[in-house]
Amino acid sequence: MTTLFISDMHLAAQRPDVARMVFDFLHVHQAATQRIYILGDLFEAWLGDDAVLPDQQTAIDGLHNLTATGIELFVMHGNRDFLLGNRFEDMTGARLIAQDTVVDLYGTRVLLTHGDALCTDDIEYQAFRAMVRDPRWQQQALALPIAQRIEMAAQFRTMSKSQAGLKPADIMDVNAQAVATTMQQHQVQYLIHGHTHRPAIHPFELSAGGAYRIVLGDWLETPSALICDAHQWRLLDARVAGIKTLQPTIEAHK
Repeated sequence: MTTLFISDMHLAAQRPDVARMVFDFLHVHQAATQRIYILGDLFEAWLGDDAVLPDQQTAIDGLHNLTATGIELFVMHGNRDFLLGNRFEDMTGARLIAQDTVVDLYGTRVLLTHGDALCTDDIEYQAFRAMVRDPRWQQQALALPIAQRIEMAAQFRTMSKSQAGLKPADIMDVNAQAVATTMQQHQVQYLIHGHTHRPAIHPFELSAGGAYRIVLGDWLETPSALICDAHQWRLLDARVAGIKTLQPTIEAHK
């Protein structure tokens, strides 16, 4: 049986083809999958568990169908769907997991995170992130009428797009020192994250020896999945039939 990692689907009503691609891929691998981890930005926007949109309900039903078969589903908040809550867990059968979660992956300690907290060079974004992750801000946002939340989400998206066009690409990528510091704090040699939309396997050196940073792609332009078993980890292009490995496989280390 395998463990599957995906991220950054950004599901939205205007992108029904992306949702079909995601669930077609999951269904193909369903029989061999024991656990699925979604490392943030499942949805382009999540207005609160009390404000589920019709297209989101379709995705929720699809996730519920997966967990009903016995697959364990773990979902992490991203920078687009940070308001996912307990009712989402009830509707899907998923379990929400915290940022910087360490899991035992077939005997190997692995750190999971969405990835946006590692983009420390983007000071403007980090200030915004701190604001929207504040429980007091979230409580106030969820108290707003749904129509006002829709307007606020649209404003955030517009602001994000306009700012991204003005920033150098490297500022919006992870900071190497932030990666090393975070991995050392959690005593791991393996990190899996999304957010940057740049799928790759990056080998590098930590003070404790060789390490790997595995980046999951987004499903709008670079759909990918990391599939792991007790013997190897493969980062796959999810757009093609069969298996196309994007990087050399990582042999599992105990």
